[in-house]
Amino acid sequence: QVQLVESGGGLAQPGGSLRLTCVASGFAASDYAMGWYRQAPGKECELVAGITSVSGSTNYADSVKGRFTISRDDGKNTAYLDMNSLKLEDTAVYYCHASHPLRGLADFRTQCAREFEYEFWGQGTQVAVSS
Repeated sequence: QVQLVESGGGLAQPGGSLRLTCVASGFAASDYAMGWYRQAPGKECELVAGITSVSGSTNYADSVKGRFTISRDDGKNTAYLDMNSLKLEDTAVYYCHASHPLRGLADFRTQCAREFEYEFWGQGTQVAVSS
């Protein structure tokens, strides 16, 4: 019953924009920290952006700071990632993630897949940046 579903991925040109959407069901996303991770072939699962459950405080990977914005709408059980000024190196599968606020969000994971209790992952959405 617990599910995170991402949408909005696709092909974009360098300098372009995309908006990723993550809809949670089966649990209250308002009780969890939400994050967007990405994984490119042969790379670790990297935290791109995170947002806390209570204060809404955000954090970003240095590589996307100033270009990406994470937000949440707890009334809709939804999180977003607005990506601007896209670069070739942004190409990856992007995953929505929910984590218990006491655990927080790790900067890197071996895989963008469930490892601990009280965390949830979406199936991922492909973002390809190419000219």
